Amino acid sequence: MSETSLGGLVMSGALSIVKVLGVGLLGYAIVMFAMQRRVAFPGVSRESARPAALAPAGVVQVWLEPSFGRVEAWFFDTGGGGAEPTVVFAHGNGELIDDWQQEMERLRAGGVNALLVEFPGYGFSEGRPSRAALRETFGEAFDWLVESTSVDSARIVAYGRSIGGGAAADLAMDRPVGALALQSTFTSTTALAREMLLPGFLVRDRFDNRRAVADFGGPVLLLHGQDDDVISYSHALVLASAREGLEVTDIACAHNDCGSEWPHIVATLTHFLGTNGLLGSRS
Repeated sequence: MSETSLGGLVMSGALSIVKVLGVGLLGYAIVMFAMQRRVAFPGVSRESARPAALAPAGVVQVWLEPSFGRVEAWFFDTGGGGAEPTVVFAHGNGELIDDWQQEMERLRAGGVNALLVEFPGYGFSEGRPSRAALRETFGEAFDWLVESTSVDSARIVAYGRSIGGGAAADLAMDRPVGALALQSTFTSTTALAREMLLPGFLVRDRFDNRRAVADFGGPVLLLHGQDDDVISYSHALVLASAREGLEVTDIACAHNDCGSEWPHIVATLTHFLGTNGLLGSRS
């Protein structure tokens, strides 16, 4: 066999390998693009333990009306007449609002109203979860508070945990909230994807919490566990670096085991609100 023929054979074999790799990578990209929302929003497959869509006693059930259908929310009202702050709370991706009743009751006992908002497609709520759907839903939640209650609109706080931090950060960019609180959340979903060895350009729901923190003009509270095994503590440090003067408040838990820390979290939050003039009577 001549050198020319041998070279052609080698080249042909190399091209074949490149084609196979290319097809494999394309297939991988398609699968990851198609499946990522099932991974990002696993709570959509959970069923509520409630037999019917009824809120607990003493809680006001709210049905928000985004464009894609009804989404459930629970309002924990202190009954204080409007001077108290109000937290709009976004939970994690594997949770339902059912999981957060006790924590919201603690907030109410601490003199803070809370609107606990379900994710689209979770529990008894309609729609499908995505960044766009969450963004519309939480905007509706803010608007409902302003239009349908006596809460002080200047004292509404966007609070998000884990992927809920993305919903809270978007709310802070879309509505005039008084403060932003982020617990155990990420800098951006593209950064989180890269840590998992996934190409950032494939991310469909591009939450950018770092940008929101940098652009938001109000006070920001950052809480994160140094032992977080889902979203590393380094994300909190990067978020803190987005604006001068921000610090991370450490919580003694990892990611999904912070229930025992909630009394400390509530105390930290109320101190933060008081320090920034959002807690207590008007002057």
